[in-house]
Amino acid sequence: MTNAPRIGLTTYGRNEENRYTLPAEYVESVRRAGGIPVLLPPGEPRLEEWWTTIDAMILPGGGDISPSCYDGDDHREVYMVDADRDRDEIALARHVVDTGFPTLAICRGMQVLNVAFGGTLIEHLPDVAGDGLSHRAAERGPIPHPITVRPGSRLAEVMAATDVEPISMHHQAVRDVAEGFEVVAHASDGTIEALELPGHPWLLAVQWHPELTAADDPTQQRLFDELVNTARGVS
Repeated sequence: MTNAPRIGLTTYGRNEENRYTLPAEYVESVRRAGGIPVLLPPGEPRLEEWWTTIDAMILPGGGDISPSCYDGDDHREVYMVDADRDRDEIALARHVVDTGFPTLAICRGMQVLNVAFGGTLIEHLPDVAGDGLSHRAAERGPIPHPITVRPGSRLAEVMAATDVEPISMHHQAVRDVAEGFEVVAHASDGTIEALELPGHPWLLAVQWHPELTAADDPTQQRLFDELVNTARGVS
């Protein structure tokens, strides 16, 4: 194992400018933790070979998963659906669980994990939770809100906190939790904010965006630090 673990990150799909992108905050958070980011664009026909190049993985945020992947409704608010990304990330999520591969799933990444194992999503959160708590600002922008984490959970241990106020930027959330997963955090409106998989060596899934505040908030940077430490074999 290299002293600087290689952390795989999937990217957004091809955009209108024919580019694959990923917000720089993900890369910066991995580098602060001592890892080397390795990016994987959607549509890779040799996914099995990617595992030989990385030591841990992050499933980042991004556009919505196609409702067809979980027998959901084609809601008018669903956006940025990418069939290649859905297919690749669902396959990667299944591999992560099957092999015990160290993984941090963020926002869309948490939803991918849930869908990959039979869970479902709320297609548009305000339709279910109402407008009392904003999970994203206008124009799909970031917004902070309080989250309560279950004491004794791995997530609480990693962050060294049970009450946090990170940045969120989502309009969907887990509806039915996939079999085997446990809910370990909620927002005040009842929205599921984090999942864990008992028995997995290191798998955390959060609905918020820790990378957006990690530079200034130790509770959020610790998610990246512990992932990298696990990949290095020191946790």
